[in-house]
Order: sequence, then C-alpha cells, then structure tokens
Amino acid sequence: MGHAAPPARDPRPPTAEPLAGRRPPAPEAEPVTRWGRRARRLRAVLAALLTAAIVAPLAGAARPGIPAPPPAALAAPLTPRDLRTAYGANRADAAEAARMAAGHGDAHRAAADRALAAPARHLLSFDGRGTGLATEVLGDLPRADHVAVLVPGSDTTLDTYARFHRAAAAVHAELLRRAPAGHRVAVVAWLGYETPATVGATVATPARAGHAAPRLRALVRQLHALTPAGTRISLLCHSYGSVVCGRAAPGLDVADIALVGSPGTGADSAAGLHARARIWAARGSEDWVGNVPHVRARLFGTTVGFGTDPVSRAFGARVFDAAGAGHSGYFTPGSASLANLARITLGATAEVTRA
Repeated sequence: MGHAAPPARDPRPPTAEPLAGRRPPAPEAEPVTRWGRRARRLRAVLAALLTAAIVAPLAGAARPGIPAPPPAALAAPLTPRDLRTAYGANRADAAEAARMAAGHGDAHRAAADRALAAPARHLLSFDGRGTGLATEVLGDLPRADHVAVLVPGSDTTLDTYARFHRAAAAVHAELLRRAPAGHRVAVVAWLGYETPATVGATVATPARAGHAAPRLRALVRQLHALTPAGTRISLLCHSYGSVVCGRAAPGLDVADIALVGSPGTGADSAAGLHARARIWAARGSEDWVGNVPHVRARLFGTTVGFGTDPVSRAFGARVFDAAGAGHSGYFTPGSASLANLARITLGATAEVTRA
C-alpha cells in the first residue's frame, strides 16, 4: 500500500502499433446474450462461494463440540407397537444430552435438548452429538391417513430446532383444521441430516444433499411400515431441503413433493426428477431466493448451483400461490402458502390456489 500502481501493459504485440495520430479503436462492448447473463450470474455465485469459504471455517471454529450420548438402541425395524418404547428411549437420550450439555457449559443447547425430552414429545430418533439430529412426530402416526414430512434447509440444528418445531406444529394445526371428517393426520419434522450453514461453501453445492437423500428415502420406507396401507405421504421441502428432496425423488413412494423457497433441485425440470409424485413449487414475493442465480456448473471437480428455477415455466412444476411470503414465512399460520401446503398433503389438489 502507498506505492503507485505500475502502468498498464499494452496487450497488443509490438508490431501492432496504432497509426500515427490515430487513437486505437475501443474494444466492442460484450453483447447482452443469454450466455453473458449466465456468466455474470455464475461470477456472482463464485464470489459468494469464495467469501463463504473464508468466513465459514472461522465461524465454525468459534464453537467447540458439545458432548452427548450415542443414540438409543432401538428395535430394528420399528413396528407400530414399538413406537411408545422408542419415543420414551429417545426422550431419555435427549434428557441425558441436556445434562451433558449443561455440564459442558452450553446452556442454550441444554435448553433445546431439555425441551425435546418433555413427556409430550414423540421422537422417532434423536442424536445430540455435533449439531444434532432429530425426527419428531406430531399426531398419531400409526393411524394417520395423511402424513406430511418437513425437510428443512440451511441453519437447522438442535440449537435452532424450536423454529423448525414451530413450522411443523403450524402444518399440523392447519391439517387438523382442514382434514375431512374421519381423516387422521400426522406431521414428521425430519432433521435427519447435517444441514449446511447459510454462510458456508457447502450451501451452494449438492454434497450435503447427496449424503441426506438415502436417509430420507429410508425414512419414507420406515413411515410406510409404521402407517396403515394406503396412507398418503407428502414431502414439504424448504430451501436447501428441496435439493435433498430432488436427490431422493426418483421412484420415491410419496404422493406429492412440494418445494418452497427453493434455490433449485439439481434437475433441469420436474420430469428430470424421475419422481412418481406430483411436483409442486412456490416462492413468495418477499423471498430473497428469487435473486439467487439459478445456474449449475462444474468447477474444480465440484458442482456449484442447482439449476433451473423450480417456479419457472421451463421447470414444469405445478406452481402454487405463496403470496408475499419471505424465505422463512411459508409455514406462517394464516398464510396462503401454509393453506396450500395443507391442501396438497390432504390430496385436495383442486383447492390449491395457483400462482
């Protein structure tokens, strides 16, 4: 710093001298083409990735690991008659995790674990180690006719689980309100993978989704074993969770897959997901994801970006109304998006309001 910059070098070869007294022609402006726009969007993604690659390790290093017991040993495979025992064992595991976190001096994690250990909570699985994993059931799963599985996006951990639980509770309440007489409903809040941080290199790549997809497929198989024949299962996939759902979609035995606040799925079209399910998508007018470049490219052996915008005509999903929802507003009670997600889960597709 403080030194004058060296003079710019003339990129022309020495023999390409301009004619005396004439100014060399100015370079032509790059035409605004589809490739030009795509290149600019890709540069924006790369800039964000570079920033994240520098910031994320520093942010992650600020907090040491939190001790927790290993997951409870449960019968495999679980049957409906095992559920009460499984719920109790996982609550006990969460209570022990809370004690260990408190002993470690992490009051916030201790409180989060303690909340999950409450007698009213039904944990299908729990692992308090690291950022934490949990699968929670709201409703009477073995008798449910309709099951909604919430697949979360970035920054969802045990530390932020209360926010995720509120979303699941809102969906459950809306389903109870809208379900036809005699129809039973349940919601499964699935924090079954290590979600990426919003500020981090992994949030722009499908790596975490690749690890999560087999687990989501396993969960769907488990839910079919725990529910009556003919139960309709729907995936409600938020943000990066839609990338997970996209990876898990081929041939998956679910009725509907709804993508909200999605940066993309990794597929170029709904048909490219090779799903048996109907594919739905929505984005609120206040969601910042609408400004994210919808590109996908291979860089240094890694795929960056998630491809076609799921609410675009080119993608071919059934686009439904989310009104003015922001990125975290799709499960807000009274919202258009929540009402439509309930209609989709209940199979009332004719009542879904389209965008």
